[in-house]
Amino acid sequence: MLNTYFRVLVGTFVLFSVVMAVYVNINWLWFTVFIGVNLIQSAFTKWCLLETILLKLGIKKDIP
Repeated sequence: MLNTYFRVLVGTFVLFSVVMAVYVNINWLWFTVFIGVNLIQSAFTKWCLLETILLKLGIKKDIP
């Protein structure tokens, strides 16, 4: 369940930032860069802030 929420939220954030960059200000693309950098660092560190937040909100971890 956690994986599903994570993917939906990250995808929504990316789409939101691109739409904001097109219609509001190009600097919204920095938010997209921030998301990408966080995804890359989480691959190496095995820690992600969004995952921590979702767990604290009560979302159950996926059972392998």
